[in-house]
This record gives sequence, structure tokens and C-alpha cells, in this order.
Amino acid sequence: MIALQKVTDAAVWDDAVTSLPLHHVLQSWAWGEFKARWGWFPRRFLWYKGGAPAAAAQVLVRPIPLTPFRMAYAAKGPVLDPSDEALVARVLADLEHQAVHERWVFVKVDPDVPADHPVFLGALRERGWRFSPEQVQFRNTATIDLSPDEETLLANMRQKTRYNIRLAARRGVIVRAGSVDDLPCFYAMYAETARRDGFLIRPAAYYLDVWSDFMRRGMAHLLLAWYADEPIAGLMLFRYGEKVWYFYGASTGKHRNTMPNYLLQWEAIRWAKRQGARVYDLWGAPDTLDESDPLWGVWRFKCGFKPCFREQVGAWDYSAFPPLYWLLVRGLPALRRLWRTCRPEGRAP
Repeated sequence: MIALQKVTDAAVWDDAVTSLPLHHVLQSWAWGEFKARWGWFPRRFLWYKGGAPAAAAQVLVRPIPLTPFRMAYAAKGPVLDPSDEALVARVLADLEHQAVHERWVFVKVDPDVPADHPVFLGALRERGWRFSPEQVQFRNTATIDLSPDEETLLANMRQKTRYNIRLAARRGVIVRAGSVDDLPCFYAMYAETARRDGFLIRPAAYYLDVWSDFMRRGMAHLLLAWYADEPIAGLMLFRYGEKVWYFYGASTGKHRNTMPNYLLQWEAIRWAKRQGARVYDLWGAPDTLDESDPLWGVWRFKCGFKPCFREQVGAWDYSAFPPLYWLLVRGLPALRRLWRTCRPEGRAP
């Protein structure tokens, strides 16, 4: 028997979510609390099977201006075993019912489920869910299995990547852990990176809020690469359950020949392994493995660390009110831009 429960306790929620397969930091209690400070209302649903947690969905809900309707998004959820046909059907049915009951024009899901998973994909299609025209997060990702020892992890990388890691160290790059006090410096580098690489970012307050909050909770870790007593690059890691995610990377235009980003990633992998994580998620891979993809340059860098490419199902929408849904999708691009407030940079969280 499958039973649904709405959760209002942080410990209960995080203990349940991290016990489930395919769990993700965007389904953490802390992420919901952060988004609540930026106009979203988290609703947390937990399904029990045989008295144990079997599935979870933290749904972020936001009012649509000047209407009694809302839009809803389960960022990287639901979290569940996608092979359990009865469970998948029950979870989707409950989300559909909730959409009608709470006037969600649509609810979007985008779990970390493999793209070719027959049970989950079959259930989505049979129940009338549509592949979303608005893919909020990166559809695909790349992960590194952290079970081998450090020597093996290094040996598995491409020769040029290993060379650049050692080159950075030889040229005097030093990687140090940063603190909350270093966040303004990191944001300045991040803003410089955005200007140089041509992607849009949010105001500083947004990032300083999420970074500082997660660092104080012990769920985020900042690494900075220094050269000649000056920070020249950095990255932010998020940690939840048995996984660590590389979400934000930044660098200045100075001393790029010292290859700081290679050493940064290696130290990030080492840190994740020391924390007991089993998976390091490089967050973001091309939709298609082709040089024409906008992410190809970034992907070539990530490929040097020999991750496993993971093609995933992407985001799917269920519309409880189809005419309004198509109006939003096709006729009101301003509201579609509002939807992008779910993500920090390009398609990051």
C-alpha cells in the first residue's frame, strides 16, 4: 500500500530524500527554504510504501500575476525508483490531482531518470504529460564515480588533463578553502566570467543568499585558486546525501596560462571523496554530443576528467488547464521569462 504524506519537518524530509535513489540537492529542505525567500512556495510530498519512504517531491509553487492560478515545478524531482511501475503511477496521479486542486496551470518535473527508461517514460506519455518546451535545468549531466582511490581517479583522466593539473601546481597555483567572507570576491569573479563568456546572471544578493546559507548549513564548500597572493579562479560545490555537485565556476582573465581550473576541479574531486561522497556531478552536459552544441567547449574541459555522460529524460509538463498552459507557452513570453527565476546561470539551479 502506498500512502501520501505532506511533510513540514526538515529532518524528516532530508532523512527520507537522501535515503532514496536519484536524490538531488534541489530537492533538499534548504533549497526549498532558499527559494521561498525569492517568491516561491515549497510544498513537500512524501510517499510511504510498507512504512518506509518510497518517493518524494518538493514542488515549488509560484502565483501567476493578476490571476488566481499558479505554476509549479519539482526541481530535479520526484525522487523515486523509476522502475517501480505502481509507485510511478501513484506519484504522477497525486501530482496531477494536486494541480487541479490548487489551480496549478501546469506542474513540471525533471528527475534524474535515464532518458531511455521505459517505465517512467511510458507512464508520462500514457498519462498525458508533455516534453516541456521550457527545460529549466540542464537536461543531461556527467558524473564521476568516487569509489576508486585518488591515484586511480587521476590515472583515469586524459593525459592532457593530468598534465595541466600538475602544471598548475608547478607554476605556483595554490587551492584553498574559502569562507563566507570570501563570497563577495567569488561573486566578482563570477560576474567577470559572465561578461566574458556572454551568459546572464542574477543580482549579487541572490547568489550571496544561497551560497552563504548553504555554507553555514555545511552543504556548500568554496574553493579558490590563488596565484601570487591573488585569487584568480574559484568554484562552489553543493553537498547532499552521497553526492557532491559542481554548480558554479568563475575565473578572472589573469594568469590563465597557469591552468587554475584544472587544479581546482581536481581538488574539488578530492574534497568530495574525503567527505564520503560516492558521486561527483559536474552538472551540465550537451543535449547532443556534437561540436555545434553551445556547451561543447565546456564539455571538452569536463571530458578530460573522464566522467560518465548521463542522458536524462529532461523536464515534462502536466497541464490541468490546457488552454491556459498553451497561452503561457506560446502567447506570454514575459511569463516564460519569469519561469527562469528557478535557475542561477544559464541552466543552473
